[in-house]
Amino acid sequence: MIIYNVTINVEPEVRDAWLEWMQHTHIPEMLATGKFHEARICRVLVAEETGGYTYAIQYLTSSKELLEEYYRVDAARMRKDGLDRFGEKFVAFRTELEIISEH
Repeated sequence: MIIYNVTINVEPEVRDAWLEWMQHTHIPEMLATGKFHEARICRVLVAEETGGYTYAIQYLTSSKELLEEYYRVDAARMRKDGLDRFGEKFVAFRTELEIISEH
């Protein structure tokens, strides 16, 4: 199992609109690609020195191959939509995590 984790710092003035878009548009579109079977939004509770609100969006996929296919087929389009809507009002970085065990 692979987690595609996107950590995003959002400026306060767009936070509500961004959360609405994530929950009702972006995450459903990510799941509709067929590459992910579950997603969650987590708020990072440690305050950023730069301000804003930080969230970790986690998408679960069954294989590294499906994640690579997402990068090839869907990633550019999905990232562009957020940039078109919110411009430079957020900063994102992405990590890939492999689940070793769950207890």
